Amino acid sequence: MAGEAARRGPVPGGSRSAAPGPGRAATAGAAAGGRRGAVPGGGRARAAGGRGAGAPLPLPVPQLGRLLAAAAALAAPPGRRRRRRGPMARPGAACPPPARRLLAAARALLFWALVYGYCGLCACMAGLRLLWSIGRRPGETFRRAVRENPPACLNDPSLGTHCYVRIKDSGLRFHYVAAGERGKPLMLLLHGFPEFWYSWRHQLREFKSEYRVVALDLRGYGETDAPSHKENYKLDCLITDIKDILESLGYNKCVLIGHDWGGMIAWLVAICYPEMVTKLIVVNFPHPSVFTEYILRHPSQLIKSAYYFFFQMPWFPEFMFTVNDFKVLKSLFTSQATGIGRKGCRLTAEDIEAYLYVFSQPGALTGPINHYRNIFSCLPLQHHEVTMPTLLLWGERDAFMEVDMAEITRIYVKNHFRLTILSEASHWLQQDQPDIVNKLIWTFLKEETRKRE
Repeated sequence: MAGEAARRGPVPGGSRSAAPGPGRAATAGAAAGGRRGAVPGGGRARAAGGRGAGAPLPLPVPQLGRLLAAAAALAAPPGRRRRRRGPMARPGAACPPPARRLLAAARALLFWALVYGYCGLCACMAGLRLLWSIGRRPGETFRRAVRENPPACLNDPSLGTHCYVRIKDSGLRFHYVAAGERGKPLMLLLHGFPEFWYSWRHQLREFKSEYRVVALDLRGYGETDAPSHKENYKLDCLITDIKDILESLGYNKCVLIGHDWGGMIAWLVAICYPEMVTKLIVVNFPHPSVFTEYILRHPSQLIKSAYYFFFQMPWFPEFMFTVNDFKVLKSLFTSQATGIGRKGCRLTAEDIEAYLYVFSQPGALTGPINHYRNIFSCLPLQHHEVTMPTLLLWGERDAFMEVDMAEITRIYVKNHFRLTILSEASHWLQQDQPDIVNKLIWTFLKEETRKRE
């Protein structure tokens, strides 16, 4: 069904815009060599390369991470792994077809055994934390506040209008918030986990003067339909969603911006449907090939991504989020290790309540976590280069993604590429330093426009 569907009044979302932070920033320039320069919003430029903060699910036994990384690399079909240098032959290269099939089956068995073994370890760690919480405060552990009405910030008219659209391929109804006049170029915003359209509130206000800005609730999130089977959350379904939404909104191209998991989807849409993306902007997520290669070879990133494995468990991850009235969800945004640490940029009590309201609704966590429950069936990810101008923004204090992946990403962009690393910013970059992020986006968009002219 083409066009934007029914509206329901003013847009959700208000929140005070945070002041730009001082902070240093590292900038890596254009596609051919990387020119460095000043970062809009102030600050000294320096070379990229720091590490993120602590992991959300600290796990012992780094040797297990190395073993899993090695097994995952071996699990790749021979043609999809890098050729070994030197005289050593690639394993299985000289095997007859039956033996090669047996070897491939053994590799796959080893890979999945270690994946689920790591999942079990993550679940045991979470279970121990649960028992510790029950032992200390049994009453608090299972307490949940009743949240029947959304906070006022989710109906802030300054952000835009709540709209719905039903797409043709899946028949699902998607919820989004739109700001700016129809007919202007489309800017489509894809959120991460555990977020929803509201994480783009600062960008909805900022870019509506020149764009039709649409902040989407991804499949399974917020007010968007949530299919019950996890197979409905495979990456190809999520990519097709974005294509169909563009067409249903009456557009054939857009400026595509994604953060975290939404950043992965944005990369894949740009690869699969390059004609639909005029400019690509990704926040705190590397090119998918970089992520796959890096996590399989760096135990430190494997440990930081432990939640990918924990989320493979049925129902238990959803339950752990609800413990102590969604304490985990609160701490992701507010703790010193993973949250927004700069004064003046921290989420307000009303902002936090907006997240708690959305994810405390019945079944609201299953759809988002189902996105992760399909990721291992897609490994190893192998993708082509991106051909449109690309901006990659990164918070150096990201507790979940190591900053080294940002610099490696440039080899997959066969066009103008700009990398900016903000040294005092967290994983939640567009909420952490919204003014600086907005300036960087404006500079990138206008710079590319001048080049075309």
